[in-house]
Amino acid sequence: MTAADTPEAEATADQRRGFGVDVGGSGVKGGIVDLDTGLLIGDRFKLSTPQPATPDAVSDTIAAVVREFGWTGSLGVTYPGVVTDGIVRTAANVDKGWIGTSAQDVISAKLNGQRVTVLNDADAAGLAEEKFGAGKDNSGVIVLLTFGTGIGSAVIHNGILLPNTEFGHLEVGGKEAEHRAASSVKERKEWSYARWTEEVNKVL
Repeated sequence: MTAADTPEAEATADQRRGFGVDVGGSGVKGGIVDLDTGLLIGDRFKLSTPQPATPDAVSDTIAAVVREFGWTGSLGVTYPGVVTDGIVRTAANVDKGWIGTSAQDVISAKLNGQRVTVLNDADAAGLAEEKFGAGKDNSGVIVLLTFGTGIGSAVIHNGILLPNTEFGHLEVGGKEAEHRAASSVKERKEWSYARWTEEVNKVL
């Protein structure tokens, strides 16, 4: 038996894995992540976001995604809006019933008390990009935008996250940025990439 075969080695390997769930306006995606590389281990699993996207319905969907993998440890959940200390403060692309809800408590209750950490979805993407991607070993200001059902944003200054910037809700030319240039707008209006780029450039 090698050292890698011992229970202690297996436990150490398990500690370097995490589980992440992303809640979006259209889908709830989850998968196991290598915490040393930031890469997915295996495939992700996706279910449609329930409509209406109430805390109870979305939490049930998150639990179904987690159970698909048999994951019983702690997990991270990203939410499409402002989150402070696990409490949801805005709900642009999900049900307004989320506002004021302890997302950590609601989701954990559906998973038999598993430890849950919840943060803004774009902030999570920005932190990952700063640790593993284009922002690695770079100082100064890093700005990341996500384009999906809405537009999310992350700002990191010298390695420190400025949380919940939500640039997608800035007014651009008399219209909310994400109502002008989210990828959902492109799909709904059946724009070409060239036409969509005009709106994205206005936002940028």
